[in-house]
Amino acid sequence: MEAAGRSVAAAAMQHHAWRPVVVLCGPGNNGGDGFVAARRLQKAGWPVRLVLFGTFGSLKGDAAWAAGTWAGPVERWSATMLDDAPLVIDAIFGAGLSRAIEGEIGAAIELVNARKLPVVAVDVPSGLHGDTGEILGPAFEAETTVSFFRAKPGHYSVEGLRRCGHLHIADIGIPTDALTEIDPRVWLNGPALWAHLLRRDDIADHKYARGHLTILAGPHATGAARLAALAGRRVGAGLVTIAAFSSTLPAFQAAEPGNLIVEADDGEMFAHLLGDERRNAILIGPGSGTGDRTRDSVLSALDTRRSLVLDADAITAFATEPDLLFSRVRGPTLLTPHEGEFRRLFADLGRGAGKLDRVRRAAARSGATILLKGPDTVIAEPDGRAVISVHASPALATAGSGDVLAGTIGGLLAQGLTPFAAASAAAWLHGECSLQFGGPGLIAEDLPALLPRALQSVSSFN
Repeated sequence: MEAAGRSVAAAAMQHHAWRPVVVLCGPGNNGGDGFVAARRLQKAGWPVRLVLFGTFGSLKGDAAWAAGTWAGPVERWSATMLDDAPLVIDAIFGAGLSRAIEGEIGAAIELVNARKLPVVAVDVPSGLHGDTGEILGPAFEAETTVSFFRAKPGHYSVEGLRRCGHLHIADIGIPTDALTEIDPRVWLNGPALWAHLLRRDDIADHKYARGHLTILAGPHATGAARLAALAGRRVGAGLVTIAAFSSTLPAFQAAEPGNLIVEADDGEMFAHLLGDERRNAILIGPGSGTGDRTRDSVLSALDTRRSLVLDADAITAFATEPDLLFSRVRGPTLLTPHEGEFRRLFADLGRGAGKLDRVRRAAARSGATILLKGPDTVIAEPDGRAVISVHASPALATAGSGDVLAGTIGGLLAQGLTPFAAASAAAWLHGECSLQFGGPGLIAEDLPALLPRALQSVSSFN
């Protein structure tokens, strides 16, 4: 607790200029951290006022000890404490908050937010659930959050990204081997998890050794399949075939010359294409349509037990019969829905619990790896392993961006990555492309050309 409180005080002094400070302490260990931070700030010459929501008698263990080291007055909350625009230290509730905040504490949080005062939060901003990322009543909007040992999933939820500000993970002396006992099943996405899988240094490689991705195109939104195909090739697939309606063949044939174009007017023709076992990765969904052709093609692809990505229309095509889809999942399969598509397959999981829990439950139910898109993209395996990916720019909110992501995943699957690894790598690379673009004006057509630079940026991790 001493180390934790010292870290909070150090972060406050590092990120904020000297000014009055109000430390808001709760009745648990989070409040104990606040008492230590208050003492440290006061010793450094900062004018500090301390509020305890509760009584000294309610403090137990380390928190009671920390309160005993504070030599200044302990005050009751009053709105007038904010009149001189202080820095606020939020040490009210930690990551384990289990009920909605209300009453006096809720009113204090709302007033601090309304006045836009700078806040340093201890562990998580009070009102944010550390595991689920849900908001429980009013929640602080912090400029800095100091957490300990390892980040919490809630830090990287949408609300966590909005409310934590600069996240600082402090070393407070917890030994690393504590992770063995904790046995974590969720990771923050980054190259250290999968970069070693991207190495291709065999001089004997040829196009078939790098895999063959086959994409089912539809009758109208032909650009979706083209974007996916470009991404699949840019990320390293040896060959990419677009299976299209005969009526749209000229449009595809007149486009990128490196894409292979074949005819597939119905599910039977697509199934025949899959008779070639060199077609080791399959992508269905970007612009494919939601009719029988897509449904039949998905079922044929599932029966091959080859690596398969189901995106967009391929998900919506089974909205009325999700159990049929799930019953046929036997091979390496990945679903890449956005929230609306997710609700079509998992209607009972679309509300309530946090995103991480929802995606894990969906993966367990379907037997497939699930990538649920968003600023806090979550990728989960049926066995409960999960990755949270936040390495991206808001500029990705543009038409066709998801098609590029799906094609990137397909290209990595063609090279032998598992759905979990391919989804994790593609999500990060997709985000890296948006960040390397470096400003407004990004459109989906820009992304495939940025993939080589994104791949180069992870070479040091190999």
